[in-house]
Amino acid sequence: MARDYYDVLGVSRGASQDEIQQAFRTQARRHHPDVNKDPNAEERFKELNDAYSVLSDPRTRARYDRFGEDFRKIPEDWEERVGAGAGGGGGGFRGWTTSGDGGRVRFTRGFGEDAGGEGVDFEDLFGAFFGGGGPGPGGAGPGGAGRVTIPGADQEAELPLTVEDAFHGGRRGVTLAGPTGQRTFEVNVPPGVIDGQRIRLAGQGGRGTGDAPAGDLYLRVRIQPHPRFRLDGRNIHVTLPVSPWEAALGATVPVSTPGGTAKVTVPPGSSGGRRLRLRGEGMPDPRGPDGDLYAEIRVMVPPRLGERERELFEELGRTSSFDPRRER
Repeated sequence: MARDYYDVLGVSRGASQDEIQQAFRTQARRHHPDVNKDPNAEERFKELNDAYSVLSDPRTRARYDRFGEDFRKIPEDWEERVGAGAGGGGGGFRGWTTSGDGGRVRFTRGFGEDAGGEGVDFEDLFGAFFGGGGPGPGGAGPGGAGRVTIPGADQEAELPLTVEDAFHGGRRGVTLAGPTGQRTFEVNVPPGVIDGQRIRLAGQGGRGTGDAPAGDLYLRVRIQPHPRFRLDGRNIHVTLPVSPWEAALGATVPVSTPGGTAKVTVPPGSSGGRRLRLRGEGMPDPRGPDGDLYAEIRVMVPPRLGERERELFEELGRTSSFDPRRER
C-alpha cells in the first residue's frame, strides 16, 4: 500500500493549508536530487510531490480524506449518481465508509428512518467498473431492470519528461501498463509544461457501467533531474563556469539553455556565486510571460599551469593588494 500522504509530509490530518505548504517546502529542499545525494532522494522527492499535489487542493484533499488511496478511482459525482439510482422505494444513500477487510470501500444504504443501514460491497456492486461484472443493481444478473448507469472514473498516471522535452513539447508516444495489459497513446505535450501539471486524455480512463461514458486519463508530468538544469517553477537555474580573468575583466560568454546556446555578459569584478538573469530564457508559458534563466557564476582555476601562466599569476600575487578574506 502507498504511504499515507499526511505521513509523507510529516503533518497531522488536521493540518492547515499553510502548514502543508510549509512542510512540503522544507522537505522538498531537503530531498531534492540536486541537493541530496542519497540514492533514494529522487523517489522520496517524487513521493513528496504526489502528496503535496493532492493535499494542497482542498477538493482533492477532501476526497482523499474520505476514500483513502483509492480516491482517484471514484468519480467526483458518484455519490449523487448512486444515490439517485439506488434510493428508490423510500431508500436513501447515506455515504461511503471504509471497511476493515483490506481497505475495500463500501456504501451504506438505509430504508426509512428506523431501518438500519445495509452494507453493500463496492467492488461487488460496481465490479464492471474495475473489469469485473458481478450481479447486483449495477450488474448484468437478475434484476437488471434496475441497472445503475455510472460514468467511468478518472484515472491518473505519471508522464516522465526530460527538461528539454518539457521545454519544446511536441507529440510523444506513451505506453502504460494496466490490469488488462499495456496501452499506448499519442500525447501532445504543450511547450513549457512544468512538474506536477496534468495533461488530459478524454475518454481514456476507467470504463463506465451500462451505456455510461468512460472517464478521462490524466497524465501528471514528472520532470526528471538534469545534470545541468534545475527548475524552479518556470525559471531555470544553471551553473556558468568562467575563468579568473573573465570574472575579473568581464566577458561575453556562451551559456547552455534547453532551447540552445545563449550569450550572457559577465560584468567586471564578478565573484563566484553571482547570479546573472537572462529574461525570457526559462520555460515557455502559453498564458503569460516566459520564465527566466539564472546563470550562477563559478570561477574555475586551471588544473595545471604552464610556465608563463605561473609567472603571470606569481606576478599578480606580488603586485595585487586584494585580500578575499578581508573584502566584503
